[in-house]
Amino acid sequence: MSRPVDRRRFAALLAGSAAAGAVAASRGEASIRVGEVVNSGELPAREASWYRKLEANRVECQLCPQSCKVADAERGTCGVRENRGGTYFTLVHSLACSVHADPIEKKPFFHVMPGELALSYAAAGCNVECKFCQNWEISQFRPEQVRSLYLPPEALVSMAKGAKARLTAATYSEPVVFWEYVRDAAEAARKAGLAATVVSNGFIQETPLKEVLPLLRAVKVDLKSFRDTFYRDQVRGRLEPVLKSLEVIRGAGVWLEIVVLVIPTLNDSETEIRDLARWVKTNLGREVPVHFTRFHPTYRLTDLPPTPVATLERAWSVARAEGLDFAYLGNVPGHPGESTRCPACDAILVKRLGFTVLDNRLVDGACPDCHRTIPGVWR
Repeated sequence: MSRPVDRRRFAALLAGSAAAGAVAASRGEASIRVGEVVNSGELPAREASWYRKLEANRVECQLCPQSCKVADAERGTCGVRENRGGTYFTLVHSLACSVHADPIEKKPFFHVMPGELALSYAAAGCNVECKFCQNWEISQFRPEQVRSLYLPPEALVSMAKGAKARLTAATYSEPVVFWEYVRDAAEAARKAGLAATVVSNGFIQETPLKEVLPLLRAVKVDLKSFRDTFYRDQVRGRLEPVLKSLEVIRGAGVWLEIVVLVIPTLNDSETEIRDLARWVKTNLGREVPVHFTRFHPTYRLTDLPPTPVATLERAWSVARAEGLDFAYLGNVPGHPGESTRCPACDAILVKRLGFTVLDNRLVDGACPDCHRTIPGVWR
């Protein structure tokens, strides 16, 4: 969970970086400094990368499957991309509304450099509206309604180094809507020797996804449900494009993990979990980790209870019975389902308690007992 950016925490991160105090952009005769609180209208807007021009100064966004057709002076569904005289602009490039150094396990990535920190960042906006969104204070608002700080890609990387974070993570809101920022930040991270990751809903068109994937080391996708009716009723999206994104990511050779937030009565049936597990095994492979995470009531879905642990354990058991090698439980600190076990000999390889790694027995990405290779990004 994230909150709109805390200036003190941001300043603490910034203090140790080479970006502190740097003048980073022009604003007339004045200047904008890295870390300065700004409104999206104070920065020169950047032309969006994925759209086409239509007649009468209209545009069609080609970033996500909403495919918004936007009239002059209007915005797309996400609220962060605006048509100005027939040219489409992103309003959130380099505007971070949330920045924290988090354990990579919080994303959650369980097969990506265990115990390391990820400099995590977000810009305002989202291309769907999940009724159960835990970060709705930033995802469901326009950029001018959210407190943001100027953090261009090079400054973000400098901040990551200052925090001793070996990874960056576009996360919290929805990285798809600030995809140009994700691309440029990932490029800067790669040049600096850091691993760039993304935490996304996977609701993106194929072309922009494929263009940015070569810059990324890992992607975690929230698979909200394996039913299109759930996507339409609870998410204001569609299932098929997300499944396509999962296949594209896997096909590109970028490390992939999946999270399923299990919500009582809405997507927790044994039949749905079994269908999901079978699809993952058939289309992505048995070694793709799937995390079944506990729901807590929030935002517009407060009339349901937290997910019973027994429901999560049932999903966990079904996924393993269907042949998935790495099924996990989330938001249940201390449960055995948090730890990574060897599929061959069942030895505990990475023992976790919440976001903390208690023990990591992997040796060069393999089980030290039976030497079975464990897939992931280990260094």
